[in-house]
Parts: sequence; structure tokens; C-alpha cells
Amino acid sequence: MTGRSSEVGAGETEPGLTRLQRLQIRVLHTYFRFARGMTLGVRAAVLNDAGEVFLIRHTYTPGWQLPGGGVEAGEALIEALERELSEEARISLTGPAALFGVYFNRKISRRDHVALYVVRDFVVDEAKKPDMEIAEAGFFPLDALPQGLTAGTRRRLAEIEQGTAPATEW
Repeated sequence: MTGRSSEVGAGETEPGLTRLQRLQIRVLHTYFRFARGMTLGVRAAVLNDAGEVFLIRHTYTPGWQLPGGGVEAGEALIEALERELSEEARISLTGPAALFGVYFNRKISRRDHVALYVVRDFVVDEAKKPDMEIAEAGFFPLDALPQGLTAGTRRRLAEIEQGTAPATEW
């Protein structure tokens, strides 16, 4: 599963969304607008010793991306990260996760922020099988990422690999 990505430029929507997927995303974000003053999420760049990164592909939106999700009320960032890694990747932390950057995700809404962690100390509890949320998941070599990698994911991995300062926007 290697090849060129179909990146999306800033301000564009991800290609390939069905009407139902667009509606699902709109409903979720309408709910979050009333349930939360600001939305906050976490994502993890899980990197192994073989030079691979763990990526997921959701059932409800196109593209490969880093695992993660929303921080619930009363939940610490690291707790949300641990929960999301367990749910989406079947991965558990065995050491500290390093906060890499906090990004404004204008593409999602004018109130959305994402905290990105780099995870190098972990165990894979079991192979992640497809379910209602995750269509595919697995480790990919950093020099042979899958087609359809989201533009934001590609930018974050480049920042981590190159050791550059995180951008302010996802």
C-alpha cells in the first residue's frame, strides 16, 4: 500500500465524502458546538523502532490519519490519548508520550484545537480489527506511506521527521 498521496490544500474539504458522511460530520460538530465551548482533540504519532508510523482509516471520512479523537469533559489530555489509542489502535503506553504541538484546526471549526503527541514507548495489545469506526489500521514505513494520507497528517509527520517547530494550524 504505497504510492503518492492525494493531498488537500488548506481550506478545501477532503475528497470523496458522501452526502451521508458530510451530514454525519455536520451533525457531530453541531452537537459539539452546543456541548462544548471549544472542541479539543488529541492525536498520536505512534512511531516504532523499524521507522514506521501507526495510521488509521475511518469508516466515516476518507484518508489515512493519525489515531486520536475528542477530549471529553473532565478528562485530561493524556487520559484521552490513552483511551483513543486503546479504542482505535489497541495500543497501550509503556512510557511517557511527548507533547509535540497544539494546533488550531480551522478546517473543522473556528473553535477546534488538536494536541499532537509523539509516542515511542508502547505495546500493541492485539491487532486492530475493522469495526464500525475504523475501516483499516496498521503500521506503515515513513518512506512508503499509503495513498490517501490526509494533508494534515503528512504535514505533521514531516514536522516530526525534520525536527521543525510545529505549525500553528493543523
